[in-house]
Amino acid sequence: MLLLSSIGAVAAADAADAPRKAPAPVVDVPFFSVNDNRLSYAYLPTATNPGGANAGRIEKHVFAFTHFDAWAYGTNFINLSYLRSNDLDPANPCPVVATGCTGRSDFFGQVRSTFGFNQIFDTRAFAFGALNNVSFEVGADLGTSNSYFASATNGFLAGVQFAFTLPYKGYINVAPVFFEAIDHNGFQQCGLVAPPCLTDGATRTDPTWRIETNYNMPLGFLPESLPLSISGYLTVTGPKGTQAAPLTVDRPSNAPTKVEILTEPIRLTLDASRMAWGPKYTHFLDVWVAYRYWQNKFGYDHVLSGSCTGRFSGSCTESSLYTGVTVKF
Repeated sequence: MLLLSSIGAVAAADAADAPRKAPAPVVDVPFFSVNDNRLSYAYLPTATNPGGANAGRIEKHVFAFTHFDAWAYGTNFINLSYLRSNDLDPANPCPVVATGCTGRSDFFGQVRSTFGFNQIFDTRAFAFGALNNVSFEVGADLGTSNSYFASATNGFLAGVQFAFTLPYKGYINVAPVFFEAIDHNGFQQCGLVAPPCLTDGATRTDPTWRIETNYNMPLGFLPESLPLSISGYLTVTGPKGTQAAPLTVDRPSNAPTKVEILTEPIRLTLDASRMAWGPKYTHFLDVWVAYRYWQNKFGYDHVLSGSCTGRFSGSCTESSLYTGVTVKF
């Protein structure tokens, strides 16, 4: 690129003799401003499953892969979890009253994508006070199990996310969304129950509302030698009709669903790698302890549903302290 020192120099000197400057290097801007991948292991000592016995005595080992990225117009979040139960929550096939059977395996996937209004419209109109951005959000919940009832879910959602800032560069996101799911529940499938029944066991819930909230905040008031942070989430899902819809049969296994509450109100995380090796290794190795509470699990009424009462009493409420370790790569 030709640079001339002044207009006078342009008139007085030949262009070939003008001072030259090497062209500025082209900066390669990455597509993702954040690209974070982690593997986790957690031990859940008092898990439950609706329609299962031994509530509160089931142990689960949870292996998870989590991906988060931020790009010019929004964010993407993916969580893939594999849960392995002990023999008190057996896989199929297994006798109804069983000891020593292989524990069931569950796979759960969660996807969330946001598209920020500030970025799309090239404005800061959606940021004021603690509000940082407003985004359109879409996502899906997918899951399957090799249990006797072969439960599975395919849920889809869309709505708006409000992102707020917290002290010490923390954040809290609140997303009211529309939610609908198509599930499989073997306890309503023909061949396992008397008619009326579902040929393929596929149940379709009514569309409903959901509010998803999550937060994270470093405890920046602590000394740098103690890098602790807190995080958590709350998901509240509205009633989804009856358990076996579209069946209308009146029986305990087709009770009306209730508001479902799934929350991890607090997770205390120690950034062990930063504490041991310094800021360059922030969150390369985290160890944490958390509390989880799940009421009316999958929307099943813990008081009235046949999947939650009698010999299945307590199976639709989960309350557990648990701990884990996360590695960033």
